[in-house]
Amino acid sequence: MARTTHTVTNQTPPLVGYDVFAADRVLTAAVERHTAPELLDEVRGELSVLGQAAGSAQVQEWGAQANDHPPGLRTHDRYGRRIDEVEFHPAWHRLLGKGVGAGLTSAWNRPAGHVRRAAGFLVWTQVEAGNCCPLSMTHAAVPALRADPALAAEWEPRLASTVYDRELRPAHLKAGAVFGMGMTEKQGGSDVRANTTAAHPLAEDGTYALTGHKWFCSAPMSDGFLVLAQAPGGLTCFLVPRVLADGTRNVFLLQRLKDKLGNRSNASAEVEFDGTWARRVGDEGDGVRTIIGMVAATRLDCVLGSAGLMRQAVAQAVHHAAHREAFGGKLFDQPLMRNVLADLALESEAATTLALRLAAAYDDGGEQELAFLRLAVPAAKYWVTKRCTPVTVEAAECLGGNGYVEESGLPRLVRESPLNSVWEGAGNIQALDALRALRREPAALNAFLVEVGRVRGADHRLDGAMKNLLTEFADLEGIEGRARRLVERMALVLQGALLVQHAPPAVADAFCASRLGGDWGAAFGTLPPSLDLTSIAERARPAL
Repeated sequence: MARTTHTVTNQTPPLVGYDVFAADRVLTAAVERHTAPELLDEVRGELSVLGQAAGSAQVQEWGAQANDHPPGLRTHDRYGRRIDEVEFHPAWHRLLGKGVGAGLTSAWNRPAGHVRRAAGFLVWTQVEAGNCCPLSMTHAAVPALRADPALAAEWEPRLASTVYDRELRPAHLKAGAVFGMGMTEKQGGSDVRANTTAAHPLAEDGTYALTGHKWFCSAPMSDGFLVLAQAPGGLTCFLVPRVLADGTRNVFLLQRLKDKLGNRSNASAEVEFDGTWARRVGDEGDGVRTIIGMVAATRLDCVLGSAGLMRQAVAQAVHHAAHREAFGGKLFDQPLMRNVLADLALESEAATTLALRLAAAYDDGGEQELAFLRLAVPAAKYWVTKRCTPVTVEAAECLGGNGYVEESGLPRLVRESPLNSVWEGAGNIQALDALRALRREPAALNAFLVEVGRVRGADHRLDGAMKNLLTEFADLEGIEGRARRLVERMALVLQGALLVQHAPPAVADAFCASRLGGDWGAAFGTLPPSLDLTSIAERARPAL
């Protein structure tokens, strides 16, 4: 019999067997704030079911399995025929099926659809972020498809379906479908107008044959893809079905899968088109204008995804500190650790609050709210996604050496954390997009100023930041070189205004003092000690 050499003590229990939604005070408050009272019980119940699944040991294990077993590419079958298929671990399909079943591809036609879906997306990201990519693109394809009412009528019910059907067969034979997207090419990157893929008209009106490539095609196992190509009339948006109506497979040549830093469960491919059949979406030459609705929706999902990663990282850090003892007491009660946790909690709360506010603007759909989104989405996408990496890294450090070990789950969050800043237009693209809105769309700036102006006079540091921002807006000459600085300030002012309006006073005070008032260091854990750090950190603790 082996001799016992020690007893395991002072190890934090796993954060498992809980409702990820209900345990998040900030998220539940945001859902209550942005949901009509008559819908609230229904929405809470729906999100709680998803939250319980996300917090279960079984689903968390699926997330680990999907990450540990990346997809593989099969270009040919055993007989040498080209099949171009991507093989996934069964856990991937289980996760994607649950996400589809929870309505994470269905928001556009449901009451409070965007808020409930945004909250669900934020919850589900905390399980495993890779499967959220096809969920995002399937949801986001709807506004682009609506440029062609006939295509929208055909495809939208499939995309909004709560049935996940993984088989490759004609879409009209399936109860549900998922979508991918391919815009970037080797020579162009974010400059999609430099695309070289050619679209040649076929005899049937609105149909084309595509020849060219895509350097990044997300979720290549999908049933359909929105792509950009050069038609005779200019850059145009096209729908490329994976399987044609007669059951034959479209020409969709998967050259290789990308070996990525994170997001490893999700496939990203290089694709060649060689006479590939496609259906035009919108008019020739209107490709960017047509697909921009999809891009805006996926950019919001980048904000939600980063908010979800931050929330899970902070939840793990606070949970660890609440159980782990060091130097004669709980880590949570040590003043310096409490400062770090409170600082991280502020970043997470600001991200969640802003993300749900943007989702609510989609639900409203009014002219002013849409104008607000035009400026707020690129600003939020720029800033929130950039805050994700330092938050996850600092949260991992809160667990010490345990946080550097794969079993803790924190390394997966760290590797995933830069992705949303790169996907759907990196930081410079977001900053330049915000500048375009400032220069060309006065209604967007007006809507932004109305939003932050709701709390004018409530906090002197916020008032000062607003005043400085107005000075920046008044001088747009030579602004491009300082666009990042301007957009960062816009995001911070917007977050501050929302927290002053909706968060507990301790949270709003700490955010304004540090992020807007300058009473802050260059690293987390440098908040003014006079603040109510205990209540801020406790608010971020999962309410088990």
